[in-house]
Amino acid sequence: MSRSTIPSTDLGERLQAKIDGKTKPPGSLGRLEELAMQIALLQETTEPEIRSPLCLVFAGDHGITEEGVSAFPAEVTYQMVLNFLSGGAAINVFARQNGLHFRVVDAGVKGDFEAHEKLIQSKIAAGTVNFLTGSAMTVAQCDEAIAQGRRIVAGWSAREGTNLLICGEMGIGNTTSAAAVLHALSSLPAEVCVGRGTGVDDEMLQRKLDIVQQAVERHALRGADATSILRSVGGFEIAMMTGAYLEAAERRILILVDGFIATAAALLAVRMQPLVTQAMVFAHKSDEKGHAAMLDLLGASPLLDLGLRLGEGTGAALAYPIVLAAVNFLREMADFASANVSEKTE
Repeated sequence: MSRSTIPSTDLGERLQAKIDGKTKPPGSLGRLEELAMQIALLQETTEPEIRSPLCLVFAGDHGITEEGVSAFPAEVTYQMVLNFLSGGAAINVFARQNGLHFRVVDAGVKGDFEAHEKLIQSKIAAGTVNFLTGSAMTVAQCDEAIAQGRRIVAGWSAREGTNLLICGEMGIGNTTSAAAVLHALSSLPAEVCVGRGTGVDDEMLQRKLDIVQQAVERHALRGADATSILRSVGGFEIAMMTGAYLEAAERRILILVDGFIATAAALLAVRMQPLVTQAMVFAHKSDEKGHAAMLDLLGASPLLDLGLRLGEGTGAALAYPIVLAAVNFLREMADFASANVSEKTE
């Protein structure tokens, strides 16, 4: 998304007049009015629509699990992918409920999967390297993961006309990776960035905290660029989500951002291209410690606060009907003239 593609002031004025002309007091639909304006400006039209909404769940394993940072064993990543493919996870329920296209992306899971209509095979490697002992991925692997995320979104846009994207994730150990990304990108202390993830006890939490601090120092990530941070402490699923966000924004696809891990990818994408935020709507505030800090860094006001900390894209899927309502009121709600309703007196 380049500066030359920012919509004209004239479109904004016409949209505001259309919103204000609906049969309601001005501003009475609150955030829905802001959402309608954002989506219409992104699509460069006074008649926005949602077409072929897509939920992609990117899955990858993390070498940092060798350090005992999760309450669940690493093989759960593989097992949960099978659960996604059989339709049994929370995100499957919410995607079906809301009519979202759904695919799982093998970004870097340990173990191979049989071909499946809901599976996109994009494995970079069988998990990242333990980032306490080396960089999580090579330069080539990081570049390829970003490129794969871009290609997947480009393909769906070309084939299906998709103009709304949700990125979910699955990867045991990825809250440690996301916390390290946040710690490296910000001046925030590690204590603000590191949370309990899958429900670790106090001893594991302290271990996670120490690991994040050590990793950021060992890789000299203070002041580093986003790609270096991603390569050093990120995950293949985080890298692919970053690429997906970049491609979606360039194609004016609305991005409904999920929780802690998905927002880590959003932070990275915004550092790479600040205008990506124009395409982003932040679905919810996760209960995972550090997510509120991420949202503050992005200047984001999430739509929901339900105490979620599951990932998978679940919070974004739950927020999807709100986005749909914002589009539909702008398209379908009567205005004062057509409804023969008297407007507010001066």
